Formats: sequence, C-alpha cells, structure tokens
Amino acid sequence: MSQQRIVILGGTGAMGAATAARFARAGWRVEVTGRIAQLVPEPLRELGVRFHALDRADTAGIGQLLGDGADLLVDMVCFDAERTDELLRWAADCTSSAVISSRAVYTDAMGRHVNAEQPPEFTGPVLESQPCVAPGARGLDPFTREGYAPGKRAMELRVLESGLPVSVLRPGKVHGAWARNARTAGIVEAMQEKPKELRVSGLDSVQSLTAAVNVAQLLELVAAHPATRVLNAADAHPVTARAIFERIAHTVGYTGEVREAGDGPSTLANPFASAHPFELDIKAAKELGYRPADTLPLLVEEVQWVLDAQRAGSLHGRMGA
Repeated sequence: MSQQRIVILGGTGAMGAATAARFARAGWRVEVTGRIAQLVPEPLRELGVRFHALDRADTAGIGQLLGDGADLLVDMVCFDAERTDELLRWAADCTSSAVISSRAVYTDAMGRHVNAEQPPEFTGPVLESQPCVAPGARGLDPFTREGYAPGKRAMELRVLESGLPVSVLRPGKVHGAWARNARTAGIVEAMQEKPKELRVSGLDSVQSLTAAVNVAQLLELVAAHPATRVLNAADAHPVTARAIFERIAHTVGYTGEVREAGDGPSTLANPFASAHPFELDIKAAKELGYRPADTLPLLVEEVQWVLDAQRAGSLHGRMGA
C-alpha cells in the first residue's frame, strides 16, 4: 500500500505546523509550502516533513508540486475568490481538500459581525447555518478589516458551488505553538515585569477559541470523509478571558493580581475580550468523530512556546514574519 500524501499550503504557522506534525506521526508523507525556510519548526524537520519555498501566488510552482494530486490538500492561506479558483483546480485532482475560513463571516440578526463598528450579539451557540456577510467583489483587499470577512465568504461560496470534496473550516481565535502573532505574548511579557496588579477590561468575556492541534485532528477526519461542507472548528468548550489570564499567570509564575478595569484605565490590552458571548457550535464536526480538547491545557503549549522563543531570542523575529 502506497504512503498517503498531504500537501499543506502555508504550513509553517500554528495550524499548518500542528497539522504537519500530526499527519507525519501518523505515517503520511507530508509536504508544506512557505516563503521562509527558517520558519519551519525544527520538530517538523525531525519528523521528515518536506519544505518547499513556494509563495501562495506561485501557482505554477504549486501545480508542479502537486503533480497528479494528493490524498489531502490543505490551503491555510486562501483569502478570496480568485485564490479559490486556483485551489479548486488543484483540488480536482485530490481525494480530499480543506480550506481555512473564519468565524468572522458570521453575522447576527442585525447583520453585525466581529469586524463591524458594533459587535455581534448572538442568542446562543453559532451553527454553520447562521447568516454570513455578503461576499466581497473581486479586487477587494482581503488583508483589511473591511475586506477580510467578505473575502473569506467569497471563497466559501466558490467552494460550495464547486461540488468538489473540499471542506471549509471556520475556527475561532487560534492558539498554539508557532503562532505567528501569539495573543498570549503580550500578556506573558507584562506578567514577567511582575507588577503588583494588572487592570484588564473584558475579563468576563466568553468565547470559543481554537487550538491548532484541534484543527489538525479535524483535518484528519476530513481526509477520511471527503465532502463539500462547512464545519466550525473550535475547542471543546467556550472559556472566559479571566480563566485564560489565570492560566497564563500560573504558567509563568505571576503572583500579582489581575482585576477587571471596568470604567477605569487598563494597564494591559485584552486580546481575548468580546463584547458578547461568541460560542461556535461544533455538533457537525462531532458527528464526524471530532473530539477536541479544552482550551486551557492547550493554551499552555502556546505560552511555553512563547517562553522558549524568548529564551532563544527569536520571539519578535518570528512574530513579525
């Protein structure tokens, strides 16, 4: 029996690396693309993961890499309809494919979304059938606050219209080792200064986060069950920002007080703040066999990675890559 093959476009960030590691350990032939070879985590090299210096815009190079296809193609860096057209051409030769979207596409009953002027207010866990933003027109810049969600939605609709076995995954805020912009980094650095207290707004915020290793688990199920579908990808249960700060404090040995700033000035930005609860319903993924772990134990992996990167002097270089 021939070795199964996975190709991950944009495979050196948190989700890409976690996916590469999981599939390599499972005996797959794993190939990842990226722009900078130095960003490939050493554990991936030790697992035999092959890196290809290919930008996502190098369609000829990616086409040559894929050749006759793969058992699973994962696109971590597709942002709009134009790039989706490229993805679908490649996916036609693959047994199963997946593309990463975002919870940012969801709107509430008033049409509000996470990048709108007013935050969304959902009445409960958000299903995949929840209304979404209008798709962006071709040429809209997907790397702006205004263009990101419409670009992702245009991508989703192209996938769903294609009928090809491509799964669209909608994660929440992603955390994990090798995160390009680790949300915990600023908190870790603030706690290392050992102030007596940190005043933070939004400690009672509740939302679903998404561990990179949980995404990797879901992608393994996508490989085993090819289909055209949309799946929320989140950790087992929603979590409060207060619990996140407490776990980080325990991990780094911070003994000061973290308290709600309320209407007063904050001494530290809260990257886990949410005006209203935002929970992703993951029943559809669970029907495939998805069994995600909880946020807090997995969040420690990102914090430990931040600490290790600090000691190596590589944190800010990595974060800005």
